[in-house]
Amino acid sequence: MLRVLVVDDQALVRRGFAMVLGNEPDIDVVAEAGDGLEAIDAALAHKPDVILMDIRMPELDGLESTARILAEVGDETRIIILTTFDPDEYIYRALRAGASGFVLKDIPPEALVAAVRTVAAGGAMLDPTITRRLIARFAGELGTEQDYSDRLERLTAREREVLEAIADGKSNLEIADALFIGPATVKSHVSSVLSKLGLRDRAQAVVFAYECGLAKVGAKDVGF
Repeated sequence: MLRVLVVDDQALVRRGFAMVLGNEPDIDVVAEAGDGLEAIDAALAHKPDVILMDIRMPELDGLESTARILAEVGDETRIIILTTFDPDEYIYRALRAGASGFVLKDIPPEALVAAVRTVAAGGAMLDPTITRRLIARFAGELGTEQDYSDRLERLTAREREVLEAIADGKSNLEIADALFIGPATVKSHVSSVLSKLGLRDRAQAVVFAYECGLAKVGAKDVGF
């Protein structure tokens, strides 16, 4: 049973998400919170598997509460950012802080359920085109440019290929097909990449790949 915490300052939105998720046989909405401070208390009390976190709230926003929760709870909890803005500086900063992805608040119910299950299983909820736009728009402004060469040198050539494929939004099966290797081998490579680079999950791997230049912003048609 997946344990979920829903955080949003709008009661109707919060209840709507909770009802959608609570109707699933494998999901238990263990708590709701109306602001970032309540979210921290609820996360520490219930240790949920997944938190749906509104990014813009009074008292304490979703960015700061995400950082505090992950610092306290660690890898036990995954956080999905809820937003009405695309792209948004707060989303980018939350991903760098350790959020496992984001969804727009008008997401269809079935897609919301899939997002929770995906993130709980260790996946990332990132649209590659939106991610490229986030990196292009905010990386320089927020002063995140730095020398990643030492960390990249920890990776083998194959691991770099896997990292680039992750940044392109490919699943493990898609990476296996593209690189002509088995899914189990891909899973091993992904774990090794995250460990060697000191990254929390695939979402941080995507951000890292773009910031270090391994994946190129503007290399593909990103659209608007």
